[in-house]
Amino acid sequence: MRAVIQRVSSAEVEVDGRLTGKIDAGVLVLLGVHRDDNEQDVSWLADKIVHLRIFEDSAGKMNLSLLDTGGSMLLVSQFTLLGDCRKGRRPSWSQAAPPELANSLYQHFITDVTRFNVSCETGTFQAMMDVSLVNTGPVTMLLDSHKQF
Repeated sequence: MRAVIQRVSSAEVEVDGRLTGKIDAGVLVLLGVHRDDNEQDVSWLADKIVHLRIFEDSAGKMNLSLLDTGGSMLLVSQFTLLGDCRKGRRPSWSQAAPPELANSLYQHFITDVTRFNVSCETGTFQAMMDVSLVNTGPVTMLLDSHKQF
């Protein structure tokens, strides 16, 4: 699984002009599912994100996690995170999970995050979405459960 995590003061996602998810302070997570991912990848990544210390404490140091701050998560599926652009000019999607597997693990990710008592808003799986955010910092992190980076 690959994730782009952005610390936000607000974020929202719309599908066909209809708001499907909106948060105030917290993280926007763009999530891509690899064809070899399984529930262990989901659990590792969900745990990592909710405990990632990317929020400032009273001394201005990034020392607090989403759990510490009581922030929310906006989760948006994004298979393009698995695009391989190393050859030619058109990305290869061969590493992306097929939709059935991707949606199953995406839903499992939502369940895992909510087990930490984190409010999790979402986009719509396999839909064209408009995502808006205010990235604070800016702070953006990349995670990969296969430890590719």
